[in-house]
Amino acid sequence: MSIEKMEFVNISGPTKDLYPVIVKLSECGCFHMETASKMAGKEKGAPTIKEENPYTAVLKKLSEISARTGVKFESTDFSNAADKEASDIEAYVDDFKERLSVLIERKRTAEEKLASYEQALNQVTHLKGLDIDLQQIFSCEHIKVRFGRLPIDSYNKLPYYDDKIFYFTYFTEEPEYYWGVYFTPSFCAEEVDDIFNSLYFERVHIADFVHGTSEDAVEELNAMIDENRSETEACGKDISELMAEEKPKLDEIFTLYKKRHDSFDLRDKAVITNDKFYIIGFVPKRDSDEFLKLFDDMDGVSVLMQPADANGRLKPPIKLRNNKFTEPFSMFVEMYGLPSYNGINPTTFVAITYTLLFGIMFGDFGQGVVLAILGALLWKFKKFSLGPICVRIGISGAVFGLLYGSVFGYEELLDPVYEKLGITFLPFKIMDNVTTILIGAIVIGVVIMIISILINIIMGVKNKNYEEALFGNNGIAGLVFFGSILVGAVATLFGAHIVNAAYIIILIVLPLVAMFMREPLSCWVKGRKFHMEGGISDFIASNFFEVFEFLLGYATNTLSFVRIGGFVLSHASMMLVVMALAESVSAGAAPIVVVIGNIFVMGIEGLLVGIQTLRLEFYEIFSRFYSGEGVPFTPVKINYDENIE
Repeated sequence: MSIEKMEFVNISGPTKDLYPVIVKLSECGCFHMETASKMAGKEKGAPTIKEENPYTAVLKKLSEISARTGVKFESTDFSNAADKEASDIEAYVDDFKERLSVLIERKRTAEEKLASYEQALNQVTHLKGLDIDLQQIFSCEHIKVRFGRLPIDSYNKLPYYDDKIFYFTYFTEEPEYYWGVYFTPSFCAEEVDDIFNSLYFERVHIADFVHGTSEDAVEELNAMIDENRSETEACGKDISELMAEEKPKLDEIFTLYKKRHDSFDLRDKAVITNDKFYIIGFVPKRDSDEFLKLFDDMDGVSVLMQPADANGRLKPPIKLRNNKFTEPFSMFVEMYGLPSYNGINPTTFVAITYTLLFGIMFGDFGQGVVLAILGALLWKFKKFSLGPICVRIGISGAVFGLLYGSVFGYEELLDPVYEKLGITFLPFKIMDNVTTILIGAIVIGVVIMIISILINIIMGVKNKNYEEALFGNNGIAGLVFFGSILVGAVATLFGAHIVNAAYIIILIVLPLVAMFMREPLSCWVKGRKFHMEGGISDFIASNFFEVFEFLLGYATNTLSFVRIGGFVLSHASMMLVVMALAESVSAGAAPIVVVIGNIFVMGIEGLLVGIQTLRLEFYEIFSRFYSGEGVPFTPVKINYDENIE
């Protein structure tokens, strides 16, 4: 497909109309805004005053409210909020935030108390055997008391420390621990603490609010836990009700202020000179008429449309135009980089080659159908960007699976069907045609490489890049050399003796010389004088190694496509292993083995084939005719999904 044609737009008008114009631009959805100071002749213009955005403060408060409550604000009709004074809106937001903060603080306090009471209850529960007021123990002046748990293995080692002054007793027993307390005089507490630490004693600190015996403390703590749990739930309910009641109004304020905030920030890209503003950018040519109508009601505003390349300092942004089949594959093109404005949109080529190559390597009718269904479900319910691609490559895999006669790894399942239809050349048995598959993979690679070189030649001539189009390794010289090597090799293989001295000199040596001399030859074609930099020796050395690299590239790129045949064979081999395992188990377990094996092969093989196909696209195809240097078309808009932090 093609690249969307753009028009360069120059908007000017009185300063008072700057903000209304920016609002229109952010709402139209088709204006790619550039910084106006880049425009020739406007370098001396003063940018818009760098004043603080007046809408940031309110948006930050709304963002804080959203973060504290987990409620996301949404864009909505804000006509009611637009009629109110800014001071009234700010006062309302401050008042709401204060009311909400009181409830949140109450809930936080209750939650903290609840957590501390629950922790204390967990500790005191282990001391139920201690029938004494805990506060009396804590009030001892000369005795230190440590509550906690001691591993049973460590408890058995306490007799080794009989010469030390301490007493340990336990109240409850667990499979691996004793819960208890040890007493020791204050003057030797540090030494005894070190001993118990070495024995892995885990101390627990009893809170000051625990009173009475352990049984009394448990009862009191349960009552406080119930009270604070009720308080937490009540505060949570009040917060939810408050948010539900006020959210429509908050949504209006958020939408209004987000629109004003983002529009205000766009003023920095404008230039103001002599009480006039200047805005520049790009609009798709197909939207230019509708774009002009936006300013029909603004008499003082002037909109000038020019060709996209009218200003040499700015690169026109790139918007790819694709059909329904190729559209999902644009993500691969964007991953590599967008084309230049006068370049080529490779999405169609990528869609066709990627779909075919994946189908060839993944060929299995059953697995292909499952992959297509899975992709459709992922797109419908999750809007997963790879979903539509999975549908297309899944169908391709299913088609090639029919050619191979493979259905979930069963290579003979479709044979009766083909026999009844009178088809004798199908299925194409993979394991019986290994050599044919590998040769076919190389043929596919050669065809794709030649197409890529032809595209590069066309684009080079179009852009008057004669060095690349005529004398480059991906130009006419490279095509003649590569094609001659291939034709000569095939002819020799089949016994045709066409390779002679004239053939070698004209079709192999001369193209190599053209590639070696591509720079001076290009200057000669353009009618310019060639200036050699670095001397004749540097010229010969650098060009020799570059031509040598070209030769290696032809060989490695061609052989790289052998991986297509390799993955065809690996896919079939993995399914043969699955079938062999199914035959080695009982009849009842065989279906389970087949299902699990198919899932495993689909996951592993699908991932590997997908990555390897993308690698072929980027390194073996794109490298011949494509450079992703374009600037993406990003129309200005209000982003209601982005919070102001």
